[in-house]
Amino acid sequence: MTATQDSTTATLTRIRLNRRSTTVRRDLADATQLHKTVMRLAPDHLGDSPRQKAGLLFRLEPATDHTPPTLLIQSHHMPDLTRLPDTYGTAETRNLAPMFHALTPGQRVRFRITANASASRLAPEDRHPGSKKRGTVTPLHGEQALTWWHRRATAAGLTVITADATPIRFPRRSKEPGPLHALTRFDGTAVVSDPEELSHAVLHGIGRGKPYGAGLLSLAPA
Repeated sequence: MTATQDSTTATLTRIRLNRRSTTVRRDLADATQLHKTVMRLAPDHLGDSPRQKAGLLFRLEPATDHTPPTLLIQSHHMPDLTRLPDTYGTAETRNLAPMFHALTPGQRVRFRITANASASRLAPEDRHPGSKKRGTVTPLHGEQALTWWHRRATAAGLTVITADATPIRFPRRSKEPGPLHALTRFDGTAVVSDPEELSHAVLHGIGRGKPYGAGLLSLAPA
């Protein structure tokens, strides 16, 4: 499918979480469990790579003085919210097609994304033509993370005007196996340079760590 075709069925679900729910408290403390809860909303029998086929991306928004923690879930299909526990939270879903159709070159937007800003680096002895060794993935912070985001945003059809970087805690059990993800939330303003590339980036996510709440790019008029 092209980005335009995907966007006709793309949806965004906003779940205001009930912190009294034991399932919510478990998910807020464990990124792997949160991923499993989100995946329950996808259609069955998608075969290999079900998250990618469902177009599932999500981001956890922290609580504020006036709102509880909020889970944003984007997908190609209408999520089956009946699979959530009854006390999990209150949800609302909207079609994203109008947003995609409204994107035009030169349009100014506000953006937010929690991303796994990282770089793959080879040891000096492995840096030679024809080397097939994979580098070590290194988390980026501060100015390096901002440089990473500017580069990825440009490739995604955005020209960044302003950007702030906020480190985000990656919740996991202390002895849980698997990779650690250094998450950073980027907020700011930008100008749309390529609506087609931007639509593709929104639909498919940006960077690593998508199963753990990274990569979902949100846009709003500036």
